[in-house]
Amino acid sequence: MRGLTSRLARPLALVAVLALAAAACGGGNEASGGSGAQTGRLSGTVRIDGSSTVAPLSETAAEMFQNEQPGVRVTVGTSGTGGGFEKFCNGETDISDASRPIRQSEIDACTAKGIRYDQLTVGNDGIAVIVSPQNTWAQCLTVEQLKKVWEPGSRVSSWRDVDPSFPDERLALFGAGTDSGTFDYFTEAINGRSGASRTDYNATEDDNVTVNGVSGTRGGLGYLGLSYVEESGGRVRAVQVDGGGGCVAPTTQTVQNGTYKPLGRPVFIYPKADALQRPEVAAFVRFYIDNIDTITKEALYVPLTPQQKAESLAKLQGLIAS
Repeated sequence: MRGLTSRLARPLALVAVLALAAAACGGGNEASGGSGAQTGRLSGTVRIDGSSTVAPLSETAAEMFQNEQPGVRVTVGTSGTGGGFEKFCNGETDISDASRPIRQSEIDACTAKGIRYDQLTVGNDGIAVIVSPQNTWAQCLTVEQLKKVWEPGSRVSSWRDVDPSFPDERLALFGAGTDSGTFDYFTEAINGRSGASRTDYNATEDDNVTVNGVSGTRGGLGYLGLSYVEESGGRVRAVQVDGGGGCVAPTTQTVQNGTYKPLGRPVFIYPKADALQRPEVAAFVRFYIDNIDTITKEALYVPLTPQQKAESLAKLQGLIAS
């Protein structure tokens, strides 16, 4: 979902990208992806749902693709990674956005419906721990301190409870809802078990709500995808995280090189093999991967490594051929 001013403004920045894409098409009756593969004019609908963290990538891909294929309608929903897989395995969507790998229970649900798919990595993201700009004391938090705050049954209610050197400022906690892959990943990385978390916090599937909550509260503390911090225009500040090797800030470089531990992660799309037999779906997913460098840059995500991109292309080819 789009709530931040910069996310609302992103389509303006996208105009230049789309103009270049249109010029590359030459205004003819064929559209091309980054690989140079040609497809004729297409029609139909591509249905996507899932992670709100991955949604900006899929939205950017959809806007760029629809410029080349205006007869295709690409819809992107944000019901969370878990909610997206539920729809996917019920046959309601063609592609599932996910900020974590599919779980065994979800695999079983898809298998029961005869749904085949594969996991394509489309970007890298860091989960940022954020505070209000009014917070001048917390520059770096250790995994142990974060666990103290977020573990099940935690009674930590003041910043002084986190560290005796911090002020006695009331904590106001914001974070991902239980259907979110961000919730699953954060709780496993920090608390040691996916889904293990205190429950007395402001939970939401919309990361913009977390930004708004933390930015307006001096004692606010939250977690969300790194791209939302970069788009917030300074309304929130990401703290450094010490995963045992010293304090590291979440940046493109630290996420991609693996030093932002333990909160750096890849993000995925799961296309359905049967859906890829429809020309509009196959063309969209191929366009998505072929143009992923432009898409991740435009959506403010950490780009794929060459190895990740090659693996995603190979998996896509296998699904289309199956």
